[in-house]
Amino acid sequence: MSKKIEILGLGAGDLEQLPIGVYKKLLRAGGSIFLRTKEHPVVGDLEKEGLTYTSFDAVYEKHEQFDAVYEEIARTLLQQAENGPIVYAVPGHPLVAERTVQLLIDYAQEEAVEIIIGGGQSFIDPIFAALKIDPIEGFQLLDGTALTSSQLQIEQHIFISQVYDQFVASNVKLTLMEKLPDDYEVYIVTAAGSSQEVIEKVLLYELDRNVAINNLTSVYIPPVKEEQILLKNFSKLRDIIAELRGPNGCPWDKEQTHESLKKYLIEETYEVIEAIQQDDIDHLIEELGDVLLQVMLHAQIGEDDGYFSIDDIIEVLSAKMIRRHPHVFGTGQAANAEEVVQNWQEIKQQEKGGLAAPSSLLEGVSKAQPNLLRAYELQKRAAKVGFDWQEITPALAKVKEELDEFMAELDGTEDGLLRAKQEFGDLVFAFVNVARFLKIHPEEALFETNEKFTRRFQYVEERVRTSGRSFEEHTLEELDQYWDEAKLKGL
Repeated sequence: MSKKIEILGLGAGDLEQLPIGVYKKLLRAGGSIFLRTKEHPVVGDLEKEGLTYTSFDAVYEKHEQFDAVYEEIARTLLQQAENGPIVYAVPGHPLVAERTVQLLIDYAQEEAVEIIIGGGQSFIDPIFAALKIDPIEGFQLLDGTALTSSQLQIEQHIFISQVYDQFVASNVKLTLMEKLPDDYEVYIVTAAGSSQEVIEKVLLYELDRNVAINNLTSVYIPPVKEEQILLKNFSKLRDIIAELRGPNGCPWDKEQTHESLKKYLIEETYEVIEAIQQDDIDHLIEELGDVLLQVMLHAQIGEDDGYFSIDDIIEVLSAKMIRRHPHVFGTGQAANAEEVVQNWQEIKQQEKGGLAAPSSLLEGVSKAQPNLLRAYELQKRAAKVGFDWQEITPALAKVKEELDEFMAELDGTEDGLLRAKQEFGDLVFAFVNVARFLKIHPEEALFETNEKFTRRFQYVEERVRTSGRSFEEHTLEELDQYWDEAKLKGL
C-alpha cells in the first residue's frame, strides 16, 4: 500500500476565499482529515456541511517550544499515513509559513511517503491588498515563533506571521525593540481579505496587549525612514564611511591610506584599554566605536582600491572562528580555556602546513607592538620549546644579576652610559620574564602603575595649588609628604 499525504490550504480567511477544488476534496475525504488547528473561520462553516476531522490543537498545550509541536504533528501524520491516504489541512497555503509541511517534505523520502501539495490562498496577497502596499518596494516575511533581531531589515516592509497568541506577540515585541523605539507604530492584521478582516495600528510597546490576536494574526512593520533609528544598522555605518570617502566627502577621510591610519588604530586601541580599566561602560562603547571606525576606514580604502571590502574581512574572520572552534562548531573537545588555546595553536599550524616552515620560532612576533609586549611574546615563544626555567627562583636571580651589571656600568663616563643602556634593557627583559612566571601581564601592570602615579601626582599638584606656593618654593621633603598623604588616601 502506497503511503500518501495530500496537503490542502484552508485559505487566509472565510469560506468565500476557499478554492472550489479544495472545498470539494475536504467534503469528500471523510474521516481521514487532519487539521493543524480548528481555529480557522472556514472550519465552522464546513462542520455545518458535515466535515469531520482530527485537529492537533491539543499538541500545542503539551510543549513549551513550537519546534516540538511541529515535530510531533509531522511524526503523527507519517504514522497515520501507514494506514492509508490522508488529507492534512493547514491555514493559508501549504507552502507559505507552514513549518509542519516543510518537515513532511523533508521526511517524505526516508519514510517513502508521497506528498501532494493542494491549493489554498496564502495570506500574502490579501495582506498586501489590505495595507495597500506594492511588494516591488521590497519586503520580508518572517516567522514570529523564531524571530531574531539579526533577521530584521528595517528599511523594508516587514510582515511577521505565526503570531498566534500574547506569548508570541510579546517575544516579537521584545525582538523588535532591539531595533526600533518603544513607540514605533506597527499594525496588527487579522484575517486579511475576509469579512472578519481587522487592521489595528498600535504602538510597539502595546503589541502584546491586544486580546484579538489569534491564529490568523500577522504583524506589519512599516519601513523605517528616520535617520536616527537607522543609525543602529551596520549597513548605515557602511554608507556613512563610503560617503565620507566619496567624491563629495570629507577631505581628511579621502586622503587617508592604510599607512597614515596606523597611528590612529594604536591610539584608539589604548583608549579602549583605558575605558576597560576605568570600568566605564559608556566610555567603552564610544572607544570601541572608534576602533570599529578604523576597521571600516581600512575596509573602505580596500574597496576603493579594488582589493577587498568589509564583506571579505567578515568572511575570513567567520571562517576562521568556525575552523578554530571545532569544540563548538564541530566534533572537537576542549574541557577548559587552556585546551582551547592549545587547539587554536595546533589548528593554526595545520592551516600553515602548505607554507614553507618559518626560519625561526620567533618569526611572526610583530615589531610594531610596544616593546614590553614584544618581550613578553618572544619569551612565550621560546618557552614553548623548553627554552625556559622550570621555576621562578632562577628568574629572580637573573633580575639581581642584571641589576648588578647595570649598577656596575654607572661610572659616569659616556661609554659607561651606553653600556648601562644595554644593561637596563636586559634588566627590564628579566623583569618581564618574572612577570610571565607569575602570570602577570607586564603591560597591564605598568598601565596600572602609570595610572596610580598620575592620581598621586595630581594630588600633589592640588596640594601645591592650595598652599599658595609654587613647586619651586617647595622642598623635595614637602612634596614627598604630599605624596605620602595621597598614598594614605588610597590614591
